[in-house]
Amino acid sequence: MLVKQIWTGNDYRNFNYLVACPETGEALAIDPLDSQKCLDAAKEAGWQITQILNTHEHHDHIGGNQAIVDKTGAKVLAHHKAKDSIPGMTRGLSAGDIIKVGKTVELEALDTPGHTMCHICLRSHTDQPALFSGDTMFNAGVGNCHNGGDPATLYQTFAQQLHGLSDNTLVYPGHDYIENNLRFTLDREPGNAAAQALLDKVQGQNPQQAYVSQLAEEREVNTFFRLGSAGVVARLREAYAELPPNPDAMTVFLKLRELRNRW
Repeated sequence: MLVKQIWTGNDYRNFNYLVACPETGEALAIDPLDSQKCLDAAKEAGWQITQILNTHEHHDHIGGNQAIVDKTGAKVLAHHKAKDSIPGMTRGLSAGDIIKVGKTVELEALDTPGHTMCHICLRSHTDQPALFSGDTMFNAGVGNCHNGGDPATLYQTFAQQLHGLSDNTLVYPGHDYIENNLRFTLDREPGNAAAQALLDKVQGQNPQQAYVSQLAEEREVNTFFRLGSAGVVARLREAYAELPPNPDAMTVFLKLRELRNRW
C-alpha cells in the first residue's frame, strides 16, 4: 500500500490522501477537498484515481468530489446514511465493509459516529495498520461535535473501537491540529513529558512533511486517551468542582471535550 498525504494549505488545515496499489497504480482519494492538488499528485506518481472515500459529509471533506469525478469517473463511497448529504454517492458503507484498491490494497470501514453521525474511518489490512481517521481523531486530539455530532457518541467510538486498535497503527487525520492539541494536553496535564517532547519536535513543522504518529504514542500524548490519569482528573476538578472522587471515563471525556470547545 502506498500513501500520499496532501497538505491543502487552506485555513482549515485539511489533509487529503491518496492510497494506491503499487501493482496497478489504482488509487483511492480520501476527502479530496483540493481536487487539483490530488489530481496533480496522482499524475506525478503515475496513479489513476478510481474511487473517492468521504469520511463524512462536511463541505471541507466533500467539496472536491465533483471535479475529480468529472476528470476521472471515480466512484464516490461514504457512510450508507450519508446518501442525502453527499451528492453523487455510489456506494454506501457499513461497519466491516471492505474497500479494495487495485489488486493488493484492502481497507476496512469502521462506523465511527460522534463528530457527525455518518462518519467512516478506514483501517488498512497491512502488516502495520494505518487509520485514516477523518475528523474522529486527530494527532493528539479529537474532533468537535458542533455540526451534527454528539460527544457521548464520540466517547463510545473511542471506548469501543479506537482503544482496541493495535499500538503500531499509524494515524492519518483529516486536519493538521497537532501543535494546538499538544498545547491542550499540556494545559490539562502539565507534567506530561511525552507531550512536551513531541511538541518540541513538531513545533513549526512543515505540514507538507507532517509527523505521523502511532497509536501507542497517542495513548501517551492525547488527553482523550488519558481519562484515568490522576493528573488529568485533578486538573479537571479545578474547572468542575462537582466531579466525584473517582469520575468514570465517559464523564472525564465529556468534560474535556467541553473545555476543548472553548480553549
